[in-house]
Amino acid sequence: MPGWRGGWLNRFVARPGFQSWASRFFLTRRQVRRDGAAIFDIVQGFVQSQVLMALVELDLLYRLRAGPQTSGALGQATGIAPDRMEILLQAAAALGLLKRGRQGRFALARKGAALMGVPGLEAMIRHHRAFYRDLEDPVALLRGPKQTALSQFWPYVFGAGGDIDPVVARTYSDLMAQSQRLVAEDTLRAVSFGDTGTLLDIGGGSGAFIEAVGIAHPSVRMMLFDLPAVVPVAEARIRQAGMSGRTSIHAGSFRDDPLPQGADTISLIRVLYDHSDDTVRALLAKVFDGLPPGGRLIISEPMGGGARPDRAGDVYFAFYTMAMQTGRTRSADQIAALCRESGFVGIKSPEPARGYVTRTLVAGKPR
Repeated sequence: MPGWRGGWLNRFVARPGFQSWASRFFLTRRQVRRDGAAIFDIVQGFVQSQVLMALVELDLLYRLRAGPQTSGALGQATGIAPDRMEILLQAAAALGLLKRGRQGRFALARKGAALMGVPGLEAMIRHHRAFYRDLEDPVALLRGPKQTALSQFWPYVFGAGGDIDPVVARTYSDLMAQSQRLVAEDTLRAVSFGDTGTLLDIGGGSGAFIEAVGIAHPSVRMMLFDLPAVVPVAEARIRQAGMSGRTSIHAGSFRDDPLPQGADTISLIRVLYDHSDDTVRALLAKVFDGLPPGGRLIISEPMGGGARPDRAGDVYFAFYTMAMQTGRTRSADQIAALCRESGFVGIKSPEPARGYVTRTLVAGKPR
């Protein structure tokens, strides 16, 4: 009966005549206007993202960090006509990224300044060109094209190993490393490594995560396992951090090669959502076998909301992984179920500090 009532009400609310009446009636007009504004915000979302792209591409946030400027001055500096620059700046002010002051001068707003303070965010915004191409026709993406722009950017998810072009490997490693700082920060907030003797980070890329762990816990020994093309980047980073004496870097593919042995904690940082369920099952089984009794698995990545849909996990990351053509976002409950299949117990997933950055899940191997 409740479902029938909801269906009847939705059919009624969907009538244009009802919307017109409700927008004027004093008991309903406030809610109707809020709903309308929220719907329009979704409708214009793609324009907002492109305004942000233009700000980043033209380095306008950095240009305004020194102080307010006019549209004429900024237009001259960037090769944009003053009237069009005015439109961009006004849009950015409407989005809360800039502030419009006296004499038509624009200044950096708190939200715009915060954007510059997020590691890797500007690189990700620029990287969105590929994602935009894949989302140009969302229905075609849902039906499953033969090839996407993002699948060409992330070749490793299809099992590519030593045959990856080093330039391509460096590009995606740099992009991941820039944003990995936030992921490492939130993971270290959620999980204690105080009892860890040796950490193995699988798919560790340039080593940004183990560097963060090494700084926070000087007694932990560390291992990194990733594709051969990525290893030189990781070695350089760990050497520069002064951690070579307690870190070993191992080249290989977790699909085909045995995992390095000797770790009591294994981490998978933004790894599972890149891969299919079958690949994840095989990897979790390998991890379980590679851990000693009482060992721990730490998973950290954006997750979907499951029964409570999540805007970051179920919108952005769900479509991003779809465009990659191999992975998908999973809820903490779905990941926990996959872990239990492999034999893990004591699975916990604390409430994330910033769900749009990452969520962690900790699982143990029985003693």
